[in-house]
Amino acid sequence: MTVSTLDTDTAVGFSPRGPLSAAVLSCLVHGDDSVDLPELAATAVAETTDVVRDDDIQLALFVLYASSYGSLPALDASREWDAGVITARRLLEDAFEAALRETVPVPELPEPTVDAVGRALFALAAADTGPSVARYIAKKATREQAEESLILRSIYTLREADPHSWAIPRLTGRAKAALVEIQSDEYGGGRPQRVHAELYARAMRAADLDDTYGAYVDDAPAITLASHNLMTLFGLNRRLVGAIVGHLAAYEMTSSIPCRFYADGLRRLGFTDEVAAYFDEHVEADAVHEQIAARDLAGSLAEDRPEVLGDVVFGAAACLTVDGWAGQHMLDAWAAGASALRGRESS
Repeated sequence: MTVSTLDTDTAVGFSPRGPLSAAVLSCLVHGDDSVDLPELAATAVAETTDVVRDDDIQLALFVLYASSYGSLPALDASREWDAGVITARRLLEDAFEAALRETVPVPELPEPTVDAVGRALFALAAADTGPSVARYIAKKATREQAEESLILRSIYTLREADPHSWAIPRLTGRAKAALVEIQSDEYGGGRPQRVHAELYARAMRAADLDDTYGAYVDDAPAITLASHNLMTLFGLNRRLVGAIVGHLAAYEMTSSIPCRFYADGLRRLGFTDEVAAYFDEHVEADAVHEQIAARDLAGSLAEDRPEVLGDVVFGAAACLTVDGWAGQHMLDAWAAGASALRGRESS
C-alpha cells in the first residue's frame, strides 16, 4: 500500500517529522504494513544523538501512545496490539528510559517509610532550581508568549490525569485509595463540567485557541512531546508503577504556586477569568493533593513495597528534570526574541 503524507496529515491534523513517525502514522491510520516498524525504530535509535530531543522519535512514541489512549480518533484501534507496533514501541521506550536514567540526577534514597519518603520528596521539590515559566508569565510575558504557553501545555493538559490513572489497577490498599482520591478531583468529582481537562478546554476556547486534542502537535517541539511521553512511559508499564507514583507526587508538589503565577499573569495580560479559571482551580486543589501524593500515595507505596522505592524517587526526579528542560526551551526562545513553538519565526 502506498499512502501519501498529505492523506495522513489530513487524518490526524499534523505532519510526520521523519521516516519513523511517517511509517507509524501510515500504519496506524491507513493499515500500511509496507515498512518494518521495528527495524525502522532500531535504526532511528541507533542514528540519533539525543533520544529525548529527537523530533522523529518523540513524535513516533507520542503517536504510539495515542493509540492506547484513544486520544486521536483517526488511529485504527485494531492496530493497538499489533506485534510490530508493540515491538517498535518497546524499542523506543527502552532507549528513552535508558537516556533518562543516564541523565536525570537522583538523590540518595530515604528510608522506606511514609514520613521519610514524604520528607524526601518535599525536599527534592524544594531543591528544584529549574526555570520558572510561571514566574515569567506573571511578570514579563507578552500576550503572544502566554498564548504559546497555553498551546504547549495543551499537549498534556487536554488529557490531564490520564497518564497517572494507568497506575490505579496496579496499586492496592493505602496507595490505591490515595491515588483514587486525587484522580477523583482531577476528573471533577462526578461533575463533567469540573473535569480538569474540560476546564482547560474552556480556557483554550476563551483564549480563542483550538481545544481539539492534537490541534497543536505540529507546534510542539520534541522536548514538549517528551514531557508527555515520560509520564505515559511510566504509567503504561506495570514494572514502572513506582516511577509514575513518584512523577505524580512531584507534579502535584510543584503545581499550586506556579498556577497562582499563571493566573496572575493571564489577568495582567487581559485574558478573561474564564481563561484563568483552570489555574485558579489548581491553586487550592494541588495544595491538598501534594500532601496526599507525597505521603499517602508515594510514602505508603514505598513502605508497603520497598523494592519500588528507587523508582519512586527516580520518577519524581525525572518529572522535575524533564519539565525543567521543556520550560527552559520556552524561556530560551523568548529571551532570544523567538517563538517557543516549533517552526515559527518569532513570538
